Amino acid sequence: MFFMKKIIVPETHRALLFTNEQFTDVLMPGVHNLKDWKNQIRVSLIDISDTLAHGVSDEVMKLLTLHKDKLAAHVQTWETAEHEVGLIYHNKSLKEIKTPAQQGAYWLGFTDIEIRKVDISEDFKLDKTLARVLMSAKEPLLRSSALNAVITSIVMDRHVGFLEVDGEQATQLPSGIHAWWKFNRTLKIKQLDCRLQNMEVNGQDILTKDRVGLRVNLSATWQISDAKRVSEELADHADFLYRELQLALRAIVSTQTLDELLADKNKLNTQIKDIVVAKTAEYGVELKNVGARDIVLPGEMKTILAQVVEAQKVAEANLIRRKEETNATRSLHNTAKMMEGNPVLLRLKELEVLEKITSQINTLNVYGGLDGVMNDMVRIPNSAGKR
Repeated sequence: MFFMKKIIVPETHRALLFTNEQFTDVLMPGVHNLKDWKNQIRVSLIDISDTLAHGVSDEVMKLLTLHKDKLAAHVQTWETAEHEVGLIYHNKSLKEIKTPAQQGAYWLGFTDIEIRKVDISEDFKLDKTLARVLMSAKEPLLRSSALNAVITSIVMDRHVGFLEVDGEQATQLPSGIHAWWKFNRTLKIKQLDCRLQNMEVNGQDILTKDRVGLRVNLSATWQISDAKRVSEELADHADFLYRELQLALRAIVSTQTLDELLADKNKLNTQIKDIVVAKTAEYGVELKNVGARDIVLPGEMKTILAQVVEAQKVAEANLIRRKEETNATRSLHNTAKMMEGNPVLLRLKELEVLEKITSQINTLNVYGGLDGVMNDMVRIPNSAGKR
């Protein structure tokens, strides 16, 4: 005895029909009236509206291996080899990336899905258009799969990039966007800044030749001149340059006295530059300029130097004063010799002196005319009031 069983399959679903737990068919959307003998029929409804995100279930994948002829018209299968990635497109828009050596399937009929496979065995670099799409992906599914499948790098202007594949340097990268499939290989990207840069070598405590402890702060400007050589020869070019500047500074300071260093700081800069330039040039690093910004003395040495400078300045002042006194005496001597035997010149000098004196008083009483002033006596009141 049997009875009719009514099965309704929504438009966004498919139904797997089982008879005595054996798969028999796929039911499309609609109403299905099936004869059921002793409740032998079972139907499993599957929502395929989100098939793009989840594909088909593991159960369906197993059924595909057993009943491919019955399921082939309803699902779109895909499979990637060890050297392939799969690009999943929906309505011509990239939605997901499938990894190598994987397989799966999507339900057909509800969405238009296209699968494109890419061979990455030799050419594993993405073109810039695809790289930009993946780097700007906003949909969670594509963004997540891109992070797992692609390694990207943006080489900035006036920078040089280098790609290492499995520990070997493969190629030099110009500025711009670069992306590679990361499967089946280990990739490493390194960038070098080829712009002019500054380096500070601060707080170097050094003993001079005369055993005076100094602290020197050094500043240097430098630039990478051969990026390829730097990448191949130096693990850390900045650390290499810092060490060479440090060693050169110590070598020069330790062979000079404090007076020699303080007398000509430019000489110190030139000596350091000459030493370091010779060592860095062969590795592709160009040292442009070196300057000792500060030479810091210990506190007691500052006091001693201040006293020395003060004594020097006092001695210089005394020497200048003695020179001026000698010059003044010599001038008076010459004037006296000129006036000797020349009454007119002597009288003019006397009038000059008298003029200077009278300019400083308010009242002057003169008796006996000009001759009385010049020959007899000039009386100058002690106060500013009239006599």
